[in-house]
Amino acid sequence: QVQLVESGGGLVQAGGSLRLSCAASGRTFSSYAMGWFRQAPGKEREFVAAINRSGGWTKYADSVKGRFTISRDNVKNTVYLQMNSLNSDDTAVYYCAADRDYDIAIMGAVYDYWGQGTQVTVSS
Repeated sequence: QVQLVESGGGLVQAGGSLRLSCAASGRTFSSYAMGWFRQAPGKEREFVAAINRSGGWTKYADSVKGRFTISRDNVKNTVYLQMNSLNSDDTAVYYCAADRDYDIAIMGAVYDYWGQGTQVTVSS
């Protein structure tokens, strides 16, 4: 079993940057595909970014492509989401997730473990 703990959220002005971190427990972090999802008030959870087990393959939602970067450190058991050029549409609770079955995944339904989430608020 994997436990995930997100950090790095907060309040930022439009145009600013934040880096989210997600620390995973356990010794098998490198065997999990990792993803970031977000949920804004009144909206469904949506895919943001995903990274494969080795870190060499990434996928992004169109809405964040070119602004967000997902990365992972398999020694530190941590996945990151660097968010630049933030705007009010990025305001949401951000969740990291781990999937043990696929090398990379963009569908939330396939992920096996989820963190508690971290709030990101972008002020205009």
